[in-house]
Amino acid sequence: MLDRAAYDRYLAAFNARDYDGVADFYVDPPQMEFFGIVITSRQELKDFYAWLHDNVDENVRILNFAAGETCTAIDAIVRIAAKTDLTREALDAKGATGFFPIKAGEVQEIRQFIFYTTRGGRIEKVECALPPPLAETA
Repeated sequence: MLDRAAYDRYLAAFNARDYDGVADFYVDPPQMEFFGIVITSRQELKDFYAWLHDNVDENVRILNFAAGETCTAIDAIVRIAAKTDLTREALDAKGATGFFPIKAGEVQEIRQFIFYTTRGGRIEKVECALPPPLAETA
């Protein structure tokens, strides 16, 4: 089980940009598909996050957490602060077709539902979803 204490260690490694530490939480090979990105090896995981964090500062704030033997679910706010411009063309070239373009200096806060399929306490698969935007009230 990937319980809250283990998830907090995973998130600490992620926030410290310790990509080897992050990869250690995954089965080998990992299976990740989110917003156009497909990751099927430890090296692809490390390369993707190194590229992403060269371009943005990212942190995750957990709103809700649930864990069972085979699934850990996170309801989170992901804060993205751009260090460089990430245009639609640049994102698409990287395969990040579901990411939102952002200009250097801009900040996006995005609510995400992140589902981790786990086996033996390690992450086997990651899936992410965005809720629909709330309707504006007048």
